[in-house]
Order: sequence, then C-alpha cells, then structure tokens
Amino acid sequence: MLRSDLTNIPSYVPGKKETGAVKLSSNELAHGALPSVKKALDTVEVNRYPDMFAVELREKLAAAFGLDFTNVAVGCGSSALCQQLVQITCLERTDEVIYPWRSFEAYPIFVDVCGATKVPIPLNKNEAVDLDGIAEAVTENTKLIFLCNPNNPSGTAFTGAEFDAFMKRVPADVVVALDEAYIEFADVESGVGKLADHPNLVVLRTFSKAYGLAALRIGYALGSSELIDALIKVAIPFAVSGPAQAAALASLAAGDELAARVAEVKKQRARAQEALGAVPSQANFIWLPGQKFEKEGVIVRHFPEGTRITVTTEEETDALLK
Repeated sequence: MLRSDLTNIPSYVPGKKETGAVKLSSNELAHGALPSVKKALDTVEVNRYPDMFAVELREKLAAAFGLDFTNVAVGCGSSALCQQLVQITCLERTDEVIYPWRSFEAYPIFVDVCGATKVPIPLNKNEAVDLDGIAEAVTENTKLIFLCNPNNPSGTAFTGAEFDAFMKRVPADVVVALDEAYIEFADVESGVGKLADHPNLVVLRTFSKAYGLAALRIGYALGSSELIDALIKVAIPFAVSGPAQAAALASLAAGDELAARVAEVKKQRARAQEALGAVPSQANFIWLPGQKFEKEGVIVRHFPEGTRITVTTEEETDALLK
C-alpha cells in the first residue's frame, strides 16, 4: 500500500519538554515578536485566503536585494523551499543530491521523500563544510548541491572567496542551493551578490531565526527567473499564510530592532563559546564536537557527533553557564 523506501525516513520523535527549563535546543530567538509585527498581525483577516503568490512580500524582498520580482519565491519556511528544489531537479532514483554532513538534518529527508540518491560529504577536521570534497563528488548524475553557510550544527562558515572558487568547479547544469538561514549572525559575505554570475545558484533565507518568526513558517529563495518559476510551480497552494506574510513585511521594516537582537546574540555567543570551549561559531548557536553536554534546567540538542546549544539572551546564557 505504501512506498517501500519510506522506511529510510526516520519517524518524527517530539523534542524533550521540561516545565520551567531554558530551551536552547532549536536555534530560536528568546524574544517574542517585535511590536510592529504584533500590530501587523492584528490587521490580518484570517477568514480570507492569503495571496497565494505573496506578491507584495516578493516585491519588497526584490527591492531590498536589488533584484526583480521574478527572482524571488516565498515558501512555508526555507525548509519547504529545500524540498521544492529537490522536486524540480530530481526525477529518477539515480539523480544525486550532494550535501555536507553533519549539516541541516532535513536535507537527506527531502532527498528520500523525492526518491533521489543521497550523497553526504563529511565535514573537514575543522568542523567546516568540505567544499573541495563536495566539488570532487560531482558526477554526471548530480542534480543539486546543498550548502549551509553558516553550517548547522557546527556554526562554521566559508568565505566569499572560497565559495567563488567552489562555483568555478561546479558544472553549470548543477543547481547549488546556498542555505543562509543564519547569515544575519555571520561576518562572512552572502551569496546574494553572486546570483548574476551564476544562473544555477539559489540563495535560501528564512524569517525563523534572526527575525524570530519560527512559528509562522516563512522563508524565501533568490535566484534566476527560470529556477524561481519552477519553485513556484511545485509549491503547495496557499502554503504561506496571511499572518506569515504580514509579519514578514513588518519585519523587513524593523531593521534597527533586528540589528539590536543580532548584536545581543553575538555578545552572548562570545561568552558561551569561550566558557565552554566551543568551535568558533558564525551562527546563533555553538557546537561542542564529541561531547554530550548536559545541564539541569537547560534543554540542548544532542547529535551523535556532538552537542548544539542555542545562544539567546544574557539571562539564558547565565543559566547555561552558572
């Protein structure tokens, strides 16, 4: 009755819950929505369907990045856009998707859901994405490459120059998805400025992390009109809700508040990183490779390769380090 290959996909297990605990396991902001966002949400008519193509938001994003409206797609979180990218590039079981590992844990799930072939490439000895290893892994069957920069969960990031050298080695018919979910916390160059030089490049962003809209599920993709049009074709109708679109629009106009929140995270990141001896991070979390860190009253995220700890406010960092 069901596809036999679904057994390859892990069943969902709810995260740990502990009443009164400090939750540092999901890379969320500790702050609630900005005042301007709350006000925007109050104006949404939830009895009406949202704009299925998020026209106003796409226009605002295009203007913000100096792009055309046709270069922007909006999705139900950047995660949904990741799956859509696999859908538009892979058709056969032999089609390959390359990604670093460990990285965003949904990449292999999306590949399995779409029935393609996974090609994970281990991080290098510095817990960083091995761009050389990924470039060398490209074959005639490669359709898509995911790169997470900064990488989740290690927090490491590659430079613009390193990415330029990588793109020179990637065939023009292989799509490269540059996942910049945590770029607001990083001090490295974004890939947005490189879109004009690489029609096979898609940059993914989210409102879930720095903007603090994780519950509303909204993200976006920037790329060539050909790739963006294909992404929109396979999107679930009305997947991006009216409240999500309204909150994202309000967030784009709140640059000063965003900068203040990012600055606070960077300050606390430096504290936690030094105190716990973590890998130098460019994201809103730190990584303790090979460790199973545990602290009473604090919820963190354990992986087979180590522990990831979200960095938030001074108060929550105090609770982590005391």
